[in-house]
Amino acid sequence: MQRRAVPAVLAAAALLLTAGCSSDDGAPPEKDAAASTAGAAAPSSPSGKAEETPPAKGSVTVVRTVATGLAGPWGLAPVGDGDLLVSSRDEATLTRIDGKTGKKTELGEVPGVAAEGEGGLLGIALSPDFASDHMIYAYFTSASDNRIVRMLYNERKPAGEQLGAPDTVFRGIPKGVIHNGGRIAFGPDRMLYAGTGESGDTGLSQDKESLGGKILRMTPDGEPAPGNPFPGSPVYSYGHRNVQGLAWDREQRLFASEFGQNTWDELNAIAPGDNYGWPEAEGHADEGGFHNPIAQWSTEDASPSGIAYAEGSVWMAGLRGERLWRIPLKGTEASAKPQAFLEEEYGRLRTVVAAGGDRLWLVTSNTDGRGSPEPQDDRVLELRVS
Repeated sequence: MQRRAVPAVLAAAALLLTAGCSSDDGAPPEKDAAASTAGAAAPSSPSGKAEETPPAKGSVTVVRTVATGLAGPWGLAPVGDGDLLVSSRDEATLTRIDGKTGKKTELGEVPGVAAEGEGGLLGIALSPDFASDHMIYAYFTSASDNRIVRMLYNERKPAGEQLGAPDTVFRGIPKGVIHNGGRIAFGPDRMLYAGTGESGDTGLSQDKESLGGKILRMTPDGEPAPGNPFPGSPVYSYGHRNVQGLAWDREQRLFASEFGQNTWDELNAIAPGDNYGWPEAEGHADEGGFHNPIAQWSTEDASPSGIAYAEGSVWMAGLRGERLWRIPLKGTEASAKPQAFLEEEYGRLRTVVAAGGDRLWLVTSNTDGRGSPEPQDDRVLELRVS
């Protein structure tokens, strides 16, 4: 299934181009540059054990198509029995996918979602105690802000009525037509992390009092997490433009993907309290004391959203780039040049989630108004990687 790159054709795209912004699509880069691997120095392994470096070259095999016919999928969360939960950005619904048959069952619609531009029902995550509390967390755009809620999931109720009323855990994240961030995940420390965007207001990223252009770390109840770098604040790192990918390696180190503007998209190793440069720096910077990315790409080659860690590498889904990137790691540095897979085979790629061992779940994003959907789009794929 070979595809051509798709230009932005919606009215929102005009705004993106006016802003000089790659966002979910990517404006044409100022120059066509190859990926580089300038990064920060790698700390020693937290476990104190020697780490194996993965091979320079890897592989990707599409094992099967798990589900088709999804409308604007954004977030994905494995339930634990092989089934998956997926969020629909514009329809504001959560759907359960049977991992064996691909059958879809709608849990219900999340009230209060105001889908506009890049906003809507975005990332989802399961409570660390999901087996006992049955709580689903969701990041969404409301009429006034971006916020995080949690909802009780009762699968014994009829389809469409399985979600309880949303309990707002965290509110006040700046919203915009662009740059709403939206990825949430519970870390190995059982704290809730959220990637936010600067909503088109670049000044928010360097303002440590603002929640825009940040990675946030909080308790499951939405309070600033113990040990955060700025006392009493949920801000964990700052100087970000639009974070939509979060993942941890086996040593519990956090990595994040970030949309660039005209020149460089980034993969970053996240250190608490560090400044990642936006808007003063885009990509690697020799001045300013900013934390440099592990790897960077021209915006036409990536426009990254979700990331996952498996088999010693970070795997990064590209929207405008329409490809899956493999970044092999040695500590918090790239150990070899990033490698691209599935280029233009499945269109825009939104979310990638570890499925255990050498398997990944991959979600396409062709029905979000910026792609050219095939008859069965959007879909979830199962991959085997090395």
